[in-house]
Amino acid sequence: MPEPYDDGAIAGTGAGGAMDLAASEATTLERTPGGPQGTGPAEKPRSLWSDAWRDLRRNPVFIISSLVILFLVVISLWPSLIAGGNPLQCDLAKAQEGSQPGHPFGYNGQGCDVYTRTVYGARTSVTVGVCTTLGVALFGSFVGGLAGFFGGGWDALLSRVTDIFFGIPVVLGGLVFLSVVTSSTVWPVIGFMILLGWPQIARIARGSVITAKQNDYVQAARALGASNSRMLLRHIAPNAVAPVIVVATIALGTYIALEATLSYLGVGLKPPTVSWGIDISAASQYIRNAPHMLLWPAGALAITVLAFIMLGDAVRDALDPKLR
Repeated sequence: MPEPYDDGAIAGTGAGGAMDLAASEATTLERTPGGPQGTGPAEKPRSLWSDAWRDLRRNPVFIISSLVILFLVVISLWPSLIAGGNPLQCDLAKAQEGSQPGHPFGYNGQGCDVYTRTVYGARTSVTVGVCTTLGVALFGSFVGGLAGFFGGGWDALLSRVTDIFFGIPVVLGGLVFLSVVTSSTVWPVIGFMILLGWPQIARIARGSVITAKQNDYVQAARALGASNSRMLLRHIAPNAVAPVIVVATIALGTYIALEATLSYLGVGLKPPTVSWGIDISAASQYIRNAPHMLLWPAGALAITVLAFIMLGDAVRDALDPKLR
């Protein structure tokens, strides 16, 4: 008498039928995409960066801000594409005159074309912002990463040094430090902003590294005998860099605004360097008689800062799992 089976379909076919049915089911599973449910091929697990890029491509804020920034980068590299004049060529006979054919933004107090100076001023602002952000991100991540990874005395020492620099007012420090600098290039301003800007990134990097080094994969790498440099570079840094990127992207616009502020106060960039801050400072005394001198460089500065802040917000939303 045949033994009973729980599966009625198999019981009714006998031993040979059961084998045939099992083989038939196996063949069906092989041909069915996605396994038994037939839901299609299993997707490859996406990483944080692939998920972030997918979200960014669908975010209109990211698209708009990226287009604005791309335009600023292009005119910074090749300003002659849209401005054929010389920003340092002036005609005092046309001082403070308004819009004219070929000169849509009018002239400033020295008779220089405001449109040309506004276009060429983008190069200075983008250079200062990008170089400062790179310097701050690299140095701050290095200091904060070492403090968070080693802990103990190193953490206490580096944290106290960070607190000292973090407590220096940026504008007041710029008035003191840059007032003794006679160079008209952008590098003293960039160096000063890196000097006082890295503590914020260092704090973010320290907290991110402390969180990342407590994960199981880091403990497993330590148990397998991985060196400190390997754990820090291969396992911790890639998983702790996202908050640093977010803060640095938002801060880039802040550094551009800070450069304009220091130049407005007369301690930042100096002529003959073309800068939005210098033009705003020179136009402030003519705001009643010739407001166009102030409107255009100030508007360009506001749009640039807003674009980088919007980009930073979009990147933050994409990289922060809590906001998904």
